[in-house]
Amino acid sequence: MTPDSDAAHYRTHACKPLRIGTLGAARITPTALLGPAKRVSEVEVTAVAARDPDRARQFAKKHGIARVLPDYAALIDDREIDAIYNPLPNSHHAEWTIRALEAGKHVLCEKPLAANAGEARAMAEAATRNDRLLMEAYHWRYHPLADRMREIMTEGVLGEIRHIEASLCVPMLVPGDIRYRYDLAGGSLMDLGGYTVNMVRYLAGDEPEVLSAEVRLARPDVDRWARAELSFPDGRTGRITCSLLSSSLLRMNIRVVGESGRLEVFNPIAPHVFHWLTVRSHGRTRRERVRGQSTYALQLRAFVAALRSGTPPTSDARDGIANMAVIDAIYTAAGLPIRGLSGDGGV
Repeated sequence: MTPDSDAAHYRTHACKPLRIGTLGAARITPTALLGPAKRVSEVEVTAVAARDPDRARQFAKKHGIARVLPDYAALIDDREIDAIYNPLPNSHHAEWTIRALEAGKHVLCEKPLAANAGEARAMAEAATRNDRLLMEAYHWRYHPLADRMREIMTEGVLGEIRHIEASLCVPMLVPGDIRYRYDLAGGSLMDLGGYTVNMVRYLAGDEPEVLSAEVRLARPDVDRWARAELSFPDGRTGRITCSLLSSSLLRMNIRVVGESGRLEVFNPIAPHVFHWLTVRSHGRTRRERVRGQSTYALQLRAFVAALRSGTPPTSDARDGIANMAVIDAIYTAAGLPIRGLSGDGGV
Protein backbone atom coordinates (compact mmCIF):
# COMPACT_ATOMS: atom_id res chain seq x y z
CA MET A 1 0.00 0.00 0.00
CA THR A 2 1.39 3.40 -0.94
CA PRO A 3 0.69 6.88 0.42
CA ASP A 4 -2.17 7.62 -1.97
CA SER A 5 -3.82 4.21 -1.97
CA ASP A 6 -7.29 3.65 -0.54
CA ALA A 7 -7.88 0.40 1.33
CA ALA A 8 -11.50 0.41 0.14
CA HIS A 9 -10.30 -0.29 -3.40
CA TYR A 10 -9.45 -3.87 -2.58
CA ARG A 11 -12.25 -4.88 -0.25
CA THR A 12 -12.99 -8.59 -0.30
CA HIS A 13 -16.27 -10.44 0.05
CA ALA A 14 -17.44 -10.03 3.65
CA CYS A 15 -19.39 -13.29 3.81
CA LYS A 16 -16.58 -15.66 2.90
CA PRO A 17 -13.53 -16.46 5.04
CA LEU A 18 -10.27 -14.94 3.88
CA ARG A 19 -8.25 -17.90 2.60
CA ILE A 20 -4.57 -17.54 3.44
CA GLY A 21 -1.66 -19.57 2.13
CA THR A 22 1.68 -19.54 3.94
CA LEU A 23 5.05 -19.56 2.26
CA GLY A 24 7.41 -22.01 3.93
CA ALA A 25 7.22 -23.67 7.33
CA ALA A 26 8.93 -20.99 9.40
CA ARG A 27 9.18 -21.21 13.18
CA ILE A 28 7.24 -17.96 13.57
CA THR A 29 4.21 -19.14 11.57
CA PRO A 30 2.35 -21.01 14.35
CA THR A 31 2.66 -18.00 16.67
CA ALA A 32 2.09 -15.23 14.14
CA LEU A 33 -0.56 -16.81 11.93
CA LEU A 34 -1.87 -20.27 12.78
CA GLY A 35 -2.72 -19.68 16.42
CA PRO A 36 -4.35 -16.29 15.77
CA ALA A 37 -6.32 -17.69 12.83
CA LYS A 38 -8.10 -20.03 15.24
CA ARG A 39 -9.40 -16.98 17.11
CA VAL A 40 -10.27 -14.89 14.04
CA SER A 41 -13.32 -16.49 12.45
CA GLU A 42 -13.00 -14.48 9.22
CA VAL A 43 -9.74 -16.26 8.35
CA GLU A 44 -8.80 -19.75 7.20
CA VAL A 45 -5.22 -20.91 6.61
CA THR A 46 -5.88 -23.29 3.78
CA ALA A 47 -2.51 -24.14 2.19
CA VAL A 48 1.24 -24.28 2.67
CA ALA A 49 4.25 -24.73 0.40
CA ALA A 50 7.91 -25.15 1.33
CA ARG A 51 11.20 -25.80 -0.43
CA ASP A 52 11.17 -29.26 1.13
CA PRO A 53 7.85 -30.99 0.27
CA ASP A 54 8.26 -33.47 3.12
CA ARG A 55 8.65 -30.66 5.60
CA ALA A 56 5.57 -28.96 4.19
CA ARG A 57 3.55 -32.16 4.58
CA GLN A 58 4.70 -32.63 8.16
CA PHE A 59 3.95 -29.00 8.94
CA ALA A 60 0.46 -29.27 7.41
CA LYS A 61 -0.31 -32.45 9.31
CA LYS A 62 0.85 -31.02 12.63
CA HIS A 63 -1.13 -27.80 12.25
CA GLY A 64 -4.21 -29.05 10.41
CA ILE A 65 -3.61 -27.26 7.11
CA ALA A 66 -5.76 -28.85 4.41
CA ARG A 67 -3.57 -28.52 1.33
CA VAL A 68 0.13 -28.82 0.55
CA LEU A 69 1.21 -27.28 -2.74
CA PRO A 70 4.40 -28.35 -4.53
CA ASP A 71 6.28 -25.02 -4.40
CA TYR A 72 6.02 -21.31 -3.73
CA ALA A 73 4.94 -20.51 -7.28
CA ALA A 74 2.07 -22.96 -7.11
CA LEU A 75 0.91 -21.41 -3.85
CA ILE A 76 0.83 -17.83 -5.08
CA ASP A 77 -0.85 -18.84 -8.35
CA ASP A 78 -3.56 -20.92 -6.67
CA ARG A 79 -7.03 -19.47 -7.34
CA GLU A 80 -8.41 -20.82 -4.08
CA ILE A 81 -6.12 -18.55 -2.05
CA ASP A 82 -6.94 -14.88 -1.38
CA ALA A 83 -3.87 -13.78 0.58
CA ILE A 84 -0.29 -14.83 1.28
CA TYR A 85 1.65 -14.81 4.52
CA ASN A 86 5.35 -14.33 3.80
CA PRO A 87 7.69 -15.33 6.67
CA LEU A 88 10.61 -16.24 4.40
CA PRO A 89 14.16 -15.00 5.09
CA ASN A 90 14.51 -11.22 4.71
CA SER A 91 16.32 -11.58 1.39
CA HIS A 92 13.26 -13.33 -0.09
CA HIS A 93 10.60 -10.89 1.05
CA ALA A 94 10.65 -8.64 -2.01
CA GLU A 95 10.77 -11.33 -4.69
CA TRP A 96 7.96 -13.51 -3.37
CA THR A 97 5.80 -10.66 -2.13
CA ILE A 98 5.94 -8.97 -5.53
CA ARG A 99 5.18 -12.25 -7.27
CA ALA A 100 2.20 -12.78 -4.98
CA LEU A 101 0.90 -9.26 -5.55
CA GLU A 102 1.29 -9.69 -9.32
CA ALA A 103 -0.74 -12.90 -8.99
CA GLY A 104 -3.56 -10.93 -7.40
CA LYS A 105 -2.94 -11.89 -3.78
CA HIS A 106 -2.96 -9.63 -0.75
CA VAL A 107 0.16 -10.01 1.37
CA LEU A 108 0.94 -9.96 5.07
CA CYS A 109 4.74 -9.83 5.04
CA GLU A 110 6.89 -10.46 8.07
CA LYS A 111 9.13 -7.67 9.24
CA PRO A 112 11.37 -6.22 8.02
CA LEU A 113 9.35 -5.54 4.90
CA ALA A 114 12.38 -5.91 2.64
CA ALA A 115 16.16 -6.09 2.60
CA ASN A 116 16.37 -2.33 1.95
CA ALA A 117 14.22 0.70 1.19
CA GLY A 118 14.54 0.31 -2.57
CA GLU A 119 13.04 -3.16 -2.41
CA ALA A 120 10.28 -1.86 -0.13
CA ARG A 121 9.38 0.81 -2.69
CA ALA A 122 9.22 -1.80 -5.45
CA MET A 123 6.89 -3.90 -3.31
CA ALA A 124 4.63 -0.92 -2.61
CA GLU A 125 4.50 -0.11 -6.33
CA ALA A 126 3.48 -3.70 -7.10
CA ALA A 127 0.69 -3.45 -4.50
CA THR A 128 -0.63 -0.24 -6.07
CA ARG A 129 -0.27 -1.55 -9.60
CA ASN A 130 -2.33 -4.63 -8.77
CA ASP A 131 -4.72 -2.95 -6.33
CA ARG A 132 -3.72 -5.33 -3.53
CA LEU A 133 -3.03 -4.81 0.16
CA LEU A 134 0.53 -5.05 1.43
CA MET A 135 0.91 -4.98 5.20
CA GLU A 136 4.06 -5.36 7.28
CA ALA A 137 3.83 -7.59 10.36
CA TYR A 138 4.86 -5.20 13.13
CA HIS A 139 2.28 -6.78 15.42
CA TRP A 140 3.11 -4.68 18.51
CA ARG A 141 1.45 -1.66 16.89
CA TYR A 142 -2.02 -3.25 17.14
CA HIS A 143 -2.11 -3.68 20.91
CA PRO A 144 -3.87 -0.88 22.86
CA LEU A 145 -0.59 -0.23 24.68
CA ALA A 146 0.82 1.45 21.57
CA ASP A 147 -1.93 4.07 21.52
CA ARG A 148 -1.82 4.47 25.29
CA MET A 149 1.86 5.43 25.13
CA ARG A 150 1.17 8.13 22.57
CA GLU A 151 -1.81 9.33 24.60
CA ILE A 152 0.36 9.80 27.68
CA MET A 153 2.92 11.69 25.60
CA THR A 154 0.27 14.17 24.43
CA GLU A 155 -1.78 14.64 27.60
CA GLY A 156 0.81 16.95 29.17
CA VAL A 157 1.92 14.96 32.22
CA LEU A 158 5.45 14.59 30.80
CA GLY A 159 5.74 18.15 29.61
CA GLU A 160 7.49 18.86 26.33
CA ILE A 161 9.03 15.65 24.98
CA ARG A 162 12.82 15.76 24.76
CA HIS A 163 13.99 12.20 24.07
CA ILE A 164 12.58 8.84 22.91
CA GLU A 165 14.49 5.58 22.97
CA ALA A 166 13.83 1.88 22.52
CA SER A 167 16.00 -1.09 23.43
CA LEU A 168 15.50 -4.70 22.43
CA CYS A 169 18.25 -7.13 23.39
CA VAL A 170 17.31 -10.81 23.34
CA PRO A 171 19.93 -13.57 22.92
CA MET A 172 19.61 -15.63 19.74
CA LEU A 173 22.01 -18.51 20.20
CA VAL A 174 20.67 -21.05 17.67
CA PRO A 175 23.65 -22.38 15.66
CA GLY A 176 23.48 -21.42 12.00
CA ASP A 177 20.53 -19.09 12.57
CA ILE A 178 19.65 -17.15 9.41
CA ARG A 179 19.79 -13.91 11.40
CA TYR A 180 23.60 -14.14 11.22
CA ARG A 181 23.77 -14.55 7.42
CA TYR A 182 24.49 -11.49 5.31
CA ASP A 183 23.34 -13.22 2.11
CA LEU A 184 19.91 -13.63 3.71
CA ALA A 185 19.84 -9.96 4.79
CA GLY A 186 20.53 -10.80 8.41
CA GLY A 187 21.83 -8.78 11.35
CA SER A 188 20.55 -7.56 14.69
CA LEU A 189 19.30 -4.33 13.13
CA MET A 190 17.31 -6.27 10.52
CA ASP A 191 15.67 -8.37 13.22
CA LEU A 192 15.18 -6.86 16.67
CA GLY A 193 16.46 -3.48 15.55
CA GLY A 194 13.59 -3.08 13.13
CA TYR A 195 11.24 -3.09 16.10
CA THR A 196 13.22 -0.41 17.93
CA VAL A 197 13.27 1.84 14.87
CA ASN A 198 9.56 1.23 14.40
CA MET A 199 8.79 2.07 18.02
CA VAL A 200 10.76 5.31 18.10
CA ARG A 201 9.28 6.47 14.79
CA TYR A 202 5.74 5.59 15.90
CA LEU A 203 6.01 7.41 19.22
CA ALA A 204 7.66 10.44 17.65
CA GLY A 205 5.13 10.63 14.83
CA ASP A 206 7.92 11.80 12.56
CA GLU A 207 10.95 10.57 10.65
CA PRO A 208 14.43 10.86 12.19
CA GLU A 209 17.84 11.74 10.90
CA VAL A 210 20.60 9.31 11.87
CA LEU A 211 23.34 11.26 13.63
CA SER A 212 25.69 8.37 14.39
CA ALA A 213 25.74 4.61 14.72
CA GLU A 214 28.00 1.89 16.04
CA VAL A 215 27.90 -1.88 15.70
CA ARG A 216 29.58 -5.02 16.98
CA LEU A 217 29.94 -7.88 14.54
CA ALA A 218 29.19 -11.57 14.71
CA ARG A 219 30.90 -12.10 11.35
CA PRO A 220 31.94 -9.84 8.46
CA ASP A 221 29.22 -7.25 7.74
CA VAL A 222 26.72 -8.95 10.12
CA ASP A 223 25.93 -6.99 13.27
CA ARG A 224 25.14 -8.79 16.51
CA TRP A 225 24.66 -5.47 18.37
CA ALA A 226 23.82 -1.99 17.13
CA ARG A 227 23.11 1.44 18.55
CA ALA A 228 22.13 4.63 16.76
CA GLU A 229 21.63 8.23 17.85
CA LEU A 230 18.74 10.01 16.15
CA SER A 231 17.40 13.52 15.77
CA PHE A 232 13.93 14.70 14.79
CA PRO A 233 13.09 17.91 12.90
CA ASP A 234 11.65 19.60 16.01
CA GLY A 235 14.82 19.04 18.05
CA ARG A 236 13.81 15.90 19.94
CA THR A 237 16.47 13.22 20.15
CA GLY A 238 16.18 9.46 19.91
CA ARG A 239 18.20 6.32 20.40
CA ILE A 240 17.80 2.69 19.43
CA THR A 241 19.75 -0.25 20.83
CA CYS A 242 19.38 -3.82 19.67
CA SER A 243 21.25 -7.05 20.16
CA LEU A 244 21.14 -10.71 19.22
CA LEU A 245 24.24 -11.42 21.26
CA SER A 246 25.78 -9.10 23.86
CA SER A 247 26.35 -8.63 27.57
CA SER A 248 22.78 -7.32 27.81
CA LEU A 249 20.99 -10.63 28.03
CA LEU A 250 17.46 -9.23 28.14
CA ARG A 251 16.37 -5.67 27.56
CA MET A 252 12.91 -4.85 26.21
CA ASN A 253 12.22 -1.23 27.04
CA ILE A 254 10.85 2.05 25.80
CA ARG A 255 11.79 5.29 27.58
CA VAL A 256 10.31 8.71 26.84
CA VAL A 257 11.81 11.71 28.63
CA GLY A 258 9.93 14.99 28.91
CA GLU A 259 10.81 18.27 30.58
CA SER A 260 8.72 17.34 33.63
CA GLY A 261 8.37 13.58 33.58
CA ARG A 262 9.33 10.19 32.22
CA LEU A 263 7.44 7.29 30.66
CA GLU A 264 8.95 3.80 30.85
CA VAL A 265 7.54 0.60 29.38
CA PHE A 266 8.83 -2.91 29.85
CA ASN A 267 8.04 -5.43 27.08
CA PRO A 268 6.23 -3.29 24.52
CA ILE A 269 6.81 -5.99 21.90
CA ALA A 270 4.51 -8.62 23.48
CA PRO A 271 2.43 -6.78 26.09
CA HIS A 272 -0.31 -9.44 26.04
CA VAL A 273 2.14 -11.81 27.77
CA PHE A 274 3.29 -9.34 30.41
CA HIS A 275 4.23 -5.69 30.57
CA TRP A 276 4.36 -2.71 32.82
CA LEU A 277 4.01 0.98 32.08
CA THR A 278 5.35 3.53 34.55
CA VAL A 279 4.87 7.29 34.55
CA ARG A 280 7.07 9.44 36.81
CA SER A 281 6.14 13.11 36.97
CA HIS A 282 6.37 15.90 39.57
CA GLY A 283 7.63 13.54 42.26
CA ARG A 284 4.85 11.01 41.75
CA THR A 285 4.92 7.54 40.21
CA ARG A 286 2.04 5.56 38.79
CA ARG A 287 2.00 2.21 37.07
CA GLU A 288 -0.52 0.92 34.53
CA ARG A 289 -1.37 -2.26 32.70
CA VAL A 290 -3.12 -2.00 29.36
CA ARG A 291 -5.35 -4.96 28.62
CA GLY A 292 -5.56 -6.42 25.14
CA GLN A 293 -5.61 -9.60 23.13
CA SER A 294 -2.56 -11.20 21.60
CA THR A 295 -0.71 -8.73 19.39
CA TYR A 296 -0.68 -11.33 16.63
CA ALA A 297 -4.44 -11.86 16.79
CA LEU A 298 -5.00 -8.10 16.74
CA GLN A 299 -2.66 -7.80 13.76
CA LEU A 300 -4.60 -10.46 11.87
CA ARG A 301 -7.87 -8.71 12.69
CA ALA A 302 -6.39 -5.49 11.31
CA PHE A 303 -5.40 -7.28 8.10
CA VAL A 304 -8.98 -8.54 7.72
CA ALA A 305 -10.43 -5.13 8.60
CA ALA A 306 -8.36 -3.47 5.88
CA LEU A 307 -9.80 -5.88 3.34
CA ARG A 308 -13.37 -5.99 4.60
CA SER A 309 -14.06 -2.44 5.73
CA GLY A 310 -11.25 -0.41 4.20
CA THR A 311 -9.66 0.47 7.56
CA PRO A 312 -6.01 1.33 6.75
CA PRO A 313 -3.49 -0.65 8.80
CA THR A 314 -0.91 1.38 10.69
CA SER A 315 1.92 -0.83 9.42
CA ASP A 316 1.22 -0.33 5.72
CA ALA A 317 3.77 -0.33 2.93
CA ARG A 318 4.36 3.42 3.23
CA ASP A 319 5.40 2.94 6.83
CA GLY A 320 7.53 -0.05 5.81
CA ILE A 321 9.45 2.06 3.30
CA ALA A 322 10.14 4.71 5.93
CA ASN A 323 11.29 2.13 8.47
CA MET A 324 13.67 0.53 5.97
CA ALA A 325 15.06 3.96 5.04
CA VAL A 326 16.11 4.52 8.65
CA ILE A 327 17.64 1.04 8.88
CA ASP A 328 19.59 1.69 5.66
CA ALA A 329 20.82 5.00 7.07
CA ILE A 330 21.97 3.37 10.30
CA TYR A 331 23.98 0.76 8.40
CA THR A 332 25.55 3.50 6.31
CA ALA A 333 26.42 5.58 9.37
CA ALA A 334 27.98 2.50 11.00
CA GLY A 335 30.11 1.79 7.92
CA LEU A 336 28.33 -1.43 6.98
CA PRO A 337 26.79 -2.23 3.59
CA ILE A 338 23.05 -1.92 3.15
CA ARG A 339 21.47 -5.36 2.97
CA GLY A 340 20.54 -6.75 -0.41
CA LEU A 341 22.31 -4.26 -2.65
CA SER A 342 24.29 -5.48 -5.63
CA GLY A 343 27.80 -4.27 -6.32
CA ASP A 344 26.61 -1.49 -8.64
CA GLY A 345 24.24 -0.06 -6.07
CA GLY A 346 21.12 -1.45 -7.72
CA VAL A 347 18.46 -3.53 -6.05
